[in-house]
Amino acid sequence: MRAAGRRKRADEEVSYWLSYSDMMAGLLLTFILIIAVTMLRARIQYDRKEEELLGKEQELAVQTDALKEEQETVASQSLLLDEQKEALALQEERLLAQQEQLIAQQDKLATQEEELKAQHVLLSELESLMASQQAKLDRIIGVRSALVEALKKEFDDSGLELAVDEQTGAITFQSSILFSYSQSQLKASGKEFLDEFLPRYAAILLGDEYRDYVSEIIIEGHTDTTGGYLYNLDLSQKRAYSVASYCLDDKSKVLSPEELESLRAVTSTSGRSYSNPVLDEHGEIDAEASRRVEILFRLKDEEMIREMIEILGDTGRDSQDEE
Repeated sequence: MRAAGRRKRADEEVSYWLSYSDMMAGLLLTFILIIAVTMLRARIQYDRKEEELLGKEQELAVQTDALKEEQETVASQSLLLDEQKEALALQEERLLAQQEQLIAQQDKLATQEEELKAQHVLLSELESLMASQQAKLDRIIGVRSALVEALKKEFDDSGLELAVDEQTGAITFQSSILFSYSQSQLKASGKEFLDEFLPRYAAILLGDEYRDYVSEIIIEGHTDTTGGYLYNLDLSQKRAYSVASYCLDDKSKVLSPEELESLRAVTSTSGRSYSNPVLDEHGEIDAEASRRVEILFRLKDEEMIREMIEILGDTGRDSQDEE
């Protein structure tokens, strides 16, 4: 009985462990199936993710290429923008330079306008002065013409060897009448000549009609070109002085004391050496004609009017030059 019981108990234990092993094997198979299914799903998901990643990489590559193209476009545009900036900077510099030139030109124009205004004012003043002096000018022109005409009328038929300039009224006579060659002392014939000439000349220039207009009577000595300039300058001055000395001497018998005093008040002398020779018809120096004495006169206000005319002429030329 005990043996049978022991055997039965052993069979029951063997049957128990077999059932447990089957159960564990089933569980293990189940785990294996679960793991296999899980791994399969994981593989499928991995493959899917890998495909998605590959697609993302391709898309990223496309985007990268597009980005590179955009970067190249941006770089090209940036380079173009830099060039445009440089061109704009250069244009700004040119514009600034032009503005500076314009400002300088405007300043210059303003200065020229001021100068022009000043010149207009000066011209107006000179024109006004000229207008105020026109009567004097007309009178002086008329007086000079009348004086020249009176001198020509007086001496044309006088028999005296002299010439009256039709424009200036200057009287010229050859030095051979008055002096020996290269001498400055008056000859007797020269004194006789002056005795006849002087009272007639003084009667016209110092007469009541013209005395108030005459400002100066000039006795000029001239020589030919023989010898040096200084020698001839000394000779011409001495000859002019000899004529003046004889004409203005206190012992003069051809002029009244009043005429002598009036003549002294306006007479001066000048030696011109050979600076103003006389030329013949061929343009050559005429030595005999160059050796001469001239007596000239100046009228009052004549120099002032001449200077005024020269100023007006210079002003006109300056205005033309500026234009």
